[in-house]
Amino acid sequence: MENTEDLVAVFSTVDQRLHLWESAIREGGSLPVLPELVAEAIVLLQRLLTGYMVAGGQHSLPAGNTDILDLFKVFVKGDPSWNAIRDNCRELVYYRNCINMGQAEALPAAPDRMTVRTARHVYLYMKTRCIREGRLDD
Repeated sequence: MENTEDLVAVFSTVDQRLHLWESAIREGGSLPVLPELVAEAIVLLQRLLTGYMVAGGQHSLPAGNTDILDLFKVFVKGDPSWNAIRDNCRELVYYRNCINMGQAEALPAAPDRMTVRTARHVYLYMKTRCIREGRLDD
């Protein structure tokens, strides 16, 4: 059974947070420090994936503390077209791993901006797909 109300709320929450970060970038404001930004971006994407699964009535949700890549494996099972956003999820995990290992020099130029753009890309892909599937309105 579809629960589009919750799905709308999840997309709205994620969109608002991304919009706040994008506004900070445009206006020369500050973003959260990189470790916090990357961690929050990963959580936002986990919310999108989980929200989609719940709205579709899937009952095989992993535990709440499941890493995004493990969540993605469950998510993509049976529908490989979702692999279109796999590398975006992996990119954010790579940033997190570089930060955790003290290897900031391995990050791309402007990793904070790339984090925001990567998260927005996943958001747009998922929202477009939900609109096509009739789960969300334009």
